[in-house]
This record gives sequence, C-alpha cells and structure tokens, in this order.
Amino acid sequence: MEPVEERFLRYVRINTQSCAGQEAIPSTACQWDLANLLVEELRALGVEDASVDEHCYVMGHIPANLPEGATAPAIGFISHMDTATETSGEGVNPRIVENYQGGPIVINEELGMVLDEEHFPTLSKHIGDDLIVTDGTTLLGADNKAGVAEIMSLVEYLHENPDTPHGPLSIGFTPDEEVGRGADLFDVEKFGAELAYTVDGGELGELEYENFNAASAVVKITGKVVHPGSAKNRMRNAALLACEFAALLPATEIPATTEGREGFFHLGSIEGDVATATLDYIIRDHDRERFEERKRIMEQAAALMNARYGCECVELFITDQYYNMKEQILPHMELVELAREAMEDTGIEPLIIAVRGGTDGARLSYMGLPCPNLCAGCEYAHGPFEHCSVQALQKISDMLVALVQKFVKPAA
Repeated sequence: MEPVEERFLRYVRINTQSCAGQEAIPSTACQWDLANLLVEELRALGVEDASVDEHCYVMGHIPANLPEGATAPAIGFISHMDTATETSGEGVNPRIVENYQGGPIVINEELGMVLDEEHFPTLSKHIGDDLIVTDGTTLLGADNKAGVAEIMSLVEYLHENPDTPHGPLSIGFTPDEEVGRGADLFDVEKFGAELAYTVDGGELGELEYENFNAASAVVKITGKVVHPGSAKNRMRNAALLACEFAALLPATEIPATTEGREGFFHLGSIEGDVATATLDYIIRDHDRERFEERKRIMEQAAALMNARYGCECVELFITDQYYNMKEQILPHMELVELAREAMEDTGIEPLIIAVRGGTDGARLSYMGLPCPNLCAGCEYAHGPFEHCSVQALQKISDMLVALVQKFVKPAA
C-alpha cells in the first residue's frame, strides 16, 4: 500500500482553493484537478462506478463483502476537496519534521515564522511524531486533504485485502465546503448510504455530533451625503452608523471571548463611507433557542437604529445556513458508539466535543443522511501554521478500516 502520508503530500500540492461569492459550483476551476485524479485512483482501486458529475462531486461505491448470513447497513465516508479562502493554497510546499522532540519549529526563517508550544500548545502531544508543516507562505491543506487521503487509504486497504468483511460502502468527495456550499448539490439518493461520516475533524481522537446552528447576516446602511461645512442636522454618515450598529451587539459575545458551547456574533467585514456602509456577520450558537434569540437581537438593533434616525436607513438580511446535527444524530447514536469503539481498538483516545463550526455533515444530516464528523488529524487549519502528524494520518486510516467492520452483524 502507498503510505497515507505520501498520498496526502501528493494531494496538498494540488491547488483546490475555493472562492466565496461565486454562483457556480465549483467556485474555482482548480478543484477539478483533484476531482479528476481521485476518480482515476478510485477506478484503479476497483471502484468501477467512480465518477465526477458536472458540479465536481466525486462519488463511487464498493459492494458488500459479507460472510454468508451476515448483514450491514450501507455506510458512507465523505471529505471535501477544497481548501480555505483565508490563506493561499497555491504552491503548497510541505516538509516533514521527523521525530519531533519538542521546542520551536522554524517554518520560515526569513519571515520569522515559528511553531512553538506557547502559541500552539497541542504540539506537546506530538513528541516522537513526524510532523508535516508548511513553508510559511501557504496553508497546508490538511483541512481536508487529510480526510481525503485517509478515505482513499481505506479504499486501497479493502482493495488489497478482499477478505475484510464490510457492508456496502459509499465514497464521496465534495467541492466548496469552505465557502459553505459543499452540500448544496450533493445527491443523497445517488450516494446510496443509509448512514455516513464526514472525515473532516481536527486533532486525533475528535468525534463530533454537535455543531453550531449557523446564519449569515448582512447589514446595509444608507446615509445622507451633505457638504461637511453645512452638515449640521442634515448629514447621516453611514460609516459612523455602521460603527453604532456594531456597538449595539454584546461586546463579549464574539469569537475571541467565547469557547465550548458559547455562541457569538462575528463581524467578518465592514466597509463604507458617508453614503453607504455594509457589515457582514455570521451568527453561531449550539442551542437552537439562543440561536433564534441572537437573530432577534440583531433585528432589534436594526429597529432601534431606524427609530433613532426616523427613517429606514438600516436594512438587515439574515439567512440560515445550517443547524446543529445533534437533533438528527440522536436517533442513530450507534454511529457515535461504533466510532468510539473503533478509535479505542486502534489506540486512539476518543475526544467527543461540540465542534465550533460546521461540516458538510451538518447539512447532510438534515437532508436525510445522518452524518457525524470524525477526526482527520489537521491542527490550526486555514493558515500557514497548519500542520498534522504522520502518525495521526496512519492511525485514522487504520480506524476507518476497523470502523467499517464494526457495522457487520454476524448471522443469527
């Protein structure tokens, strides 16, 4: 078998960065490069129906290999191919720091970029590991090419070990997850699984079946332009009103001051001048009631501003994005319990957490495909300090092999 880290290194060198605000899926043409390669590799590994559709969704199926009388449900594994928008994914130049023994890792001396335990405390868990790091000029792409590589290693293992019992398996790779559209055109019926997992989590051991309820909010403010010399009681400065609106929201309920299951308002961008201004927010909370209350708080802020200035100068547009998958997973907790057992069987300590974000699986769970999230081994994603452990990639690949066998029920 090809070592999973070599497969991973091949994939991260292929630029698949997505782009927000595009109507088309995929949002970038470069995502086709990895999609087409994966189809070729799946077919070479015996997945005869592997294909990529017109929107860059890769799918394939592996028939059941069960002893006589045994049964197993159809299980799916999904990872996204695209990388995040915040940091370049072009020209990724990874290197392996072998047998890490603690202390700082200089990833780019010229730029003064250093990985150290003070700022990246999980490094202390990797003593003795081989760490894959960036050269400081791009992200690594372990989110989520680690998951892609691990699923492909599962496929390769089953191809080379045909006596390993498993039920029907569905394999899927999606575009545009990082811009919130990975599940938009996912064909659940074609995928054919009853239950599934996304392999898109962080550090080794993470197992997630709770995520944020999520919405986007756009605030558009219309000002009144008057010459500053004669502006008294006439001018309405949209840029200042934007600052005023932001100040009406709870100052301590932002990403920088929250953790765990604490929700937040996140101002992603603000731009404007005297005439017009726009604020782009995301709203997040694990609790559905608090999530709805956060939307009401924004509505009240807009209403207060309009009442204060006696006009409809503030417009608010809120769009729900996805919901907490917990509601859909609870009736299928065997997904969580069997994953926990597979982790323990392969020497991984399970870490069940509520993810402070979302995955394709959150939306797929509401499309009729219950889909918790498994660790992929990526740490500090979306930036040049992203890294992962070779040993984590290997253990997660082994865990997936153990997991597919967990669903097999022997003949009565």
